[in-house]
Amino acid sequence: MLKRIVTIQDISCFGKCSSTVALPLISAMGVETAVIPTAVLSTHTGGFTGYTFRDLTTDIPQIAEHWKNLNLHFDGIYTGYLGSKQQTQIVADFFDNFRKKDTTIIVDPVMGDGGKLYAGFTPDFAKEMQKICKKADVIVPNLTEMSLLLDVPYPETYNKEDIHRYLTQLTDLGCRIAVITGIRDGNLHGAIAYDKHSGKFYEAYREHIPEQMHGTGDVFASVLSGALIRGASIEQAITIAVNFTTDTIIATVDDLHHLPHDIAPWYGVEFEACMDKLVAYVQGISKASH
Repeated sequence: MLKRIVTIQDISCFGKCSSTVALPLISAMGVETAVIPTAVLSTHTGGFTGYTFRDLTTDIPQIAEHWKNLNLHFDGIYTGYLGSKQQTQIVADFFDNFRKKDTTIIVDPVMGDGGKLYAGFTPDFAKEMQKICKKADVIVPNLTEMSLLLDVPYPETYNKEDIHRYLTQLTDLGCRIAVITGIRDGNLHGAIAYDKHSGKFYEAYREHIPEQMHGTGDVFASVLSGALIRGASIEQAITIAVNFTTDTIIATVDDLHHLPHDIAPWYGVEFEACMDKLVAYVQGISKASH
C-alpha cells in the first residue's frame, strides 16, 4: 500500500516551485501526494513583477473538515509557503487534528533567502513560524530562515561549529531534527542535519554551482520529505535531496544557452530531465533498508 503525504503550500501557476514541484517529485518517489493550497499566484515572486495573489486562508479549514469527515490518514504532512499569520495557526490546528503515531511532520519555514525576506513577509512573521516548527518532527530552513527563527544576525560567514550550534538551537524550538540547507564548504554545497534524539550531526555535499536558480529549496524539501516517508534515515534523506537538487541545477545550467531569450533561470530548475535519477535514488532507499 502506498504511503500518503499532504503538502500545504501555495500554487504558483507559472514558475516551478511550491506545490507544482512537490506534487510531481514526491509522486515520482512512490508516495501518494495530496495538496492543500494556501494561495494561488499567477507566477512565483522571485524575478517576476505584477503577479496576482489569491489568499485561500478561509478555504483551508473547510478542506480539513471534509477530510476529517472522510477519516483520511496521512503518513506525512509537509508544509511550505504560508501566506499569512492566520495560516500558521490553521496549520498548527491541522497538525493536531491529523497527526497519528506514525505521522511525520516536515516544515519548510519559507520566509526568505540570501539574508532577505521574500515579498510580503515581515520579521515578526518568524514568531508565528516558530509555533509550527515547535510541532514539527523535521524543519528545513536555509540560513536566512534559521537567522529569523533564532533571532540572530544573518551569518555572512560561518564555520561548522557555528552551524552545529544553530542546529542545536533550532531543535530547542521543539522539533526532533533540524536541517540547514545552502551550506558552503569550499567548493562544495549542501546541507547539515542534527538529530537531537541521537545527538548526531549528518552532512551531505555536492559540487557548488554558482548560478542562482529559483525553487531549489522547494526541490530539496520535497525530495527530503518523500525520502523520509519512504523510510529513509535522515542521513539518507539529505544525501538524496542534495544529490537530486544538484542534478537539476546542472541540467538547467547545461541547457541555458539553448533556451529561447524569453526563458530565464528564475523560472525554475529542469527537474523533469532528472526524474530517472530520482527514481534510482528511491530504489537505493529500499536496498539500504534491507
